[in-house]
Amino acid sequence: MGYHHLAFASRDMQATHHFYADVLGFELVKAVAAPTDRPGGWAKHLFYAIGDHDGSENAGALIAFWELHDERMTDNDTAISTGLGFEAWVNHVAFAADDLDDIARRRTQWLEAGVDVMEIDHGFCTSIYTMDPNGILVEFCTDTAPYTQADKDRAEQILRSDDPGLESPPTPVFHSAAEHRSTASPPVTAAAGTPTT
Repeated sequence: MGYHHLAFASRDMQATHHFYADVLGFELVKAVAAPTDRPGGWAKHLFYAIGDHDGSENAGALIAFWELHDERMTDNDTAISTGLGFEAWVNHVAFAADDLDDIARRRTQWLEAGVDVMEIDHGFCTSIYTMDPNGILVEFCTDTAPYTQADKDRAEQILRSDDPGLESPPTPVFHSAAEHRSTASPPVTAAAGTPTT
């Protein structure tokens, strides 16, 4: 069973739309504008298909963003991790990439859009990461090894242990959009207000 959509608050809907539609290539498929339960309050709710639809009228899994016009929520932090006091990597959104070629294609797409990229080979999967305009860490990830019975056994051990034996953390590789632009032609400008890692 998959999920229908994940929903987050947006601090700048135009920057959010640019990132998810133009940089990530997700399609805006639905938007709703309606009042909130506060007199005078209202909100927009925009839904983007993440690209895994089955070819039917069903859009597949979605990611959605709120543009809030409600005095109760005007100064809240939209970052789902740092806004709660966690490091940015704790709460994040990870989208599935098809394979390592897809990871490479998306990495180039991000760099050409002016977005810095962090890449990590985790041993069982490879991921690329960047920040969206709302302070949310966004990841594309592809599995590079099967999940085995040994993995399941180790997972159970880690779950039940207060001293599970720590693995060495993987080494990230940082890709700078500025360095990429100096070797690519023509340059592409990042959206204003788009934070990068």
